[in-house]
Amino acid sequence: MPSGEICDRAVIVVQRDDTVLEAAKLMRQHRVRDVQVVEDRDGERVPIGIITDHDLVVEIMAPELDHMVITVGDIMVQELFTVKDSTGISDAIQYMRSKTVRRLPIVDEHGGLVGILTLDDVLELVAEEMLDLAKLVGYELKKEMRHRR
Repeated sequence: MPSGEICDRAVIVVQRDDTVLEAAKLMRQHRVRDVQVVEDRDGERVPIGIITDHDLVVEIMAPELDHMVITVGDIMVQELFTVKDSTGISDAIQYMRSKTVRRLPIVDEHGGLVGILTLDDVLELVAEEMLDLAKLVGYELKKEMRHRR
């Protein structure tokens, strides 16, 4: 299954020059734990960084910096790892693991932002698949019991 099929396409985005306060307000408003920093390139929203709720706490709140003047570009994680929407989910998971990231922006063939794949999304998918397998075992046992009567 391609990662583009299960990623969350309702990605909240900010620009590099937005303040961290604006980013925090968007996270609260949309009940998300991160925002993607994008820039427009030839009509595409290209991811260039990410800000998480953890970044805001550790980088801004704890040292008591002025959240009104610090921009997203000042603190965003710039080493951004992405995969194409056609990348298989298993490969995307392996990539997340190898890069030790919990959030993976999904891009199209032009580098435009398609969505974001999170550890939570992957865990939900795996849990659903495990439940389906468990149900299969139960159905198989019931079927066998009916045929032995």
